[in-house]
Amino acid sequence: MHSFRLGAGLPGMFALSLVLTAGCSQVGDYQRPDSYLPDKWQQRETADGTLRASQTEWRTFFQDPRLQALIASALEHNSDLKIALARVSETRAQYGIANADRLPSTSLSGTKTKSKIPAAFTGTDRPVTTERTELSLTAVSFELDFWGRVANLSEAARASYLASESASRAMRIALISEVANLYFTQLELGERTAIARAAIDSRKKYRDLIQRGMELGAAARSDYLLAAGAFHSAQGELAALENQQANAEHALRLLVGKPLDEMPAGKTLHEQDVRNDLAPGIPSEVLYARPDVIAAENRLKEAHANVGAARAAFLPRMLLTAAVGLASPTLAGLFAPGTGNWSFQPALSLPLFDGGRTAGFADIAEARRNSAVADYEKTIQQAFREVADLLSARASLAEQRQATEAIVRAYQERLIVAEARFKSGSASYLDVLDAQRELFAQKQGAVQIRRSQLSAAAQLYKALGGGDMPAQT
Repeated sequence: MHSFRLGAGLPGMFALSLVLTAGCSQVGDYQRPDSYLPDKWQQRETADGTLRASQTEWRTFFQDPRLQALIASALEHNSDLKIALARVSETRAQYGIANADRLPSTSLSGTKTKSKIPAAFTGTDRPVTTERTELSLTAVSFELDFWGRVANLSEAARASYLASESASRAMRIALISEVANLYFTQLELGERTAIARAAIDSRKKYRDLIQRGMELGAAARSDYLLAAGAFHSAQGELAALENQQANAEHALRLLVGKPLDEMPAGKTLHEQDVRNDLAPGIPSEVLYARPDVIAAENRLKEAHANVGAARAAFLPRMLLTAAVGLASPTLAGLFAPGTGNWSFQPALSLPLFDGGRTAGFADIAEARRNSAVADYEKTIQQAFREVADLLSARASLAEQRQATEAIVRAYQERLIVAEARFKSGSASYLDVLDAQRELFAQKQGAVQIRRSQLSAAAQLYKALGGGDMPAQT
């Protein structure tokens, strides 16, 4: 690297450079793409919600102590979340590096050089020994950012950092919702398993009763075969449910990152008091505040800034290298009067021909910005659909639960009547078996609908922007 010497005017030159840089490092104006969001949700609602998800911390929304412990453990030990947080740290460091390019880098160096020239080359028949000691403060390759290239690169790095931070928040919220959903699924399968075991006991009782009746000649073998088939069918259903329950436990353990038996006891599925009155709010206010939408918009800002940097690459670049210091033949005289020295090297470069490399980078930046616009629009559309679907499901599941609970009560009464008629001999076992099957299916369905209702509430809480931070006051 070549250098010129700079004297007393060095501080003024640095100040002028900083002023010019600050005045010219302007990022092109960014404008948020139109999303064409409607003014309100069109899905039917059972009632106007009163609880805003964005102002409700997850410990307030999920009040089961076991579920709270599971979520807390997942937020601490989940591997995917750790990877996302590491990515945030990486992009934060990259932003720091990019932002550092906007300021001059300085270094303090000291050198001592001693050399000897043989007598054959001095012309005096005597060897010559020279010595030089230097102490210098150097500013290396500081770019005057007239066209905003460095500023745009710094802005792109900042947007990348903010995008990764928002993406990690979105993953955190999704993790909270997923843990709750798996926990509710585990509770559902536990209750359905209990229903299957009760059905096995009941059907075994009837099978044994019919078998004794058949031995006494009071029952037909066809009734016994029906009872035996119903008993084994319930056994098969129980085995399938136990397998699903084990799979749900394995998935939950993977999310939580530690054994589940270390967690406190929790509530049953029907004791869960997850609130179902989340206020949907105005679509634009809700969706623009979602972390995944914020991350997509920051990726768009990053692409926008990269376009500005790519366009600035077509324009001249001015680099400054300056140094000020002391030089002396001896170390003892380094600070003596008259030992000051300086250097100053401005360098101007303008791309003339590079085979289309600079234009190619500009085209890549434009294409990536167009892709980021499409990704942002897609994220907004998906977010709107997700909230709209969950609002519709909330209203529908509330009605389904009421209907299913009424059906269960009706089929319980039907089974009581069928059993009484069978014991009195006025009806066959087939009537009892049909009533048992219908009641079993409706009980299973009621549990599934209750779990779906809880899962929908947890997912809506996430979709409306809750689950991450406590309310700010």
